[in-house]
Amino acid sequence: MSWRKIGHIYKPDGSRPWGRTHAANPIAEHIRGDLFRIYFSSRDHENRSAIGWIEIDLDNPTHVIRESVEPELLPGEDGFFDDNGCSIGCIVPVGEKRYLYYMGWHLTVRVPWQNQLGLAISDGPGQPFRRHSRFPILPLDESDPYTISYPWVLRENGRFRMWYGSNIAWGKVKEDMRHLIKYAESDDGVHWERKNLVCIDFANAEEYAICKPCVVRDADAYRMWFCSRGERYRIRLATSPDGLTWTRQGAQDAIDVSASGWDSDMIEYPCVFDHKGSRYLLYSGDGYGREGFGIAVWDDG
Repeated sequence: MSWRKIGHIYKPDGSRPWGRTHAANPIAEHIRGDLFRIYFSSRDHENRSAIGWIEIDLDNPTHVIRESVEPELLPGEDGFFDDNGCSIGCIVPVGEKRYLYYMGWHLTVRVPWQNQLGLAISDGPGQPFRRHSRFPILPLDESDPYTISYPWVLRENGRFRMWYGSNIAWGKVKEDMRHLIKYAESDDGVHWERKNLVCIDFANAEEYAICKPCVVRDADAYRMWFCSRGERYRIRLATSPDGLTWTRQGAQDAIDVSASGWDSDMIEYPCVFDHKGSRYLLYSGDGYGREGFGIAVWDDG
């Protein structure tokens, strides 16, 4: 069994003022039948990210049926934690509502940026997402003092469980950005308890950016797909019996770049989902999503 690439799905054509370039962090939401809405983060002429979507049918997933004209979420007000953009982490059904967890971008002077996590809520299917607050739901604190990234949230037994990225150090060059994956819990999905628990640590001295977890609970284990960077981003896999203690798996269980084309230099920002007995993987390609995103399926070839 391995991942079989189906193909490239989408890259912005530059016609949307809020989404001139990039399609990063693709997230799947089931609509009905084989129809899925794929949310993603795109960038305007100031390089600020907003969240839009396309719709596809999994019978022909590389054909875009419909595309959002207006974004689901724009950058926040000047001076706030998301004034330079919002990048989607995940969408979680909560009763009739839908919770969209995202990373807010805020540029700084002494270090490149200072990200924190926000929440937007939709009252139901087809209803717009609106910010829960102008302020982050997961702000910086003593356990996460530098910057926080891309959340993935599951609901289990009445609790919300979050895996997210956190810097443990900044430096003068990008290789000093010591960014790994931690864990938090919540009763209501808004107020979070952190215990500074590291789930995915660095595999070696060359690895310096570990981020964008996607966690699936299978019958035999939890599985987390994430991306990490040495020279270039690659997608990795780890497994856990409880979602707290994780073991990395070998490269044969992940997916690599292509020999040529839109995903031949880097591959990152995984989203894994199941439909009708098949497991699919959405991922971004070269240039941190500059070349858009594609899809793969897990099969025996």
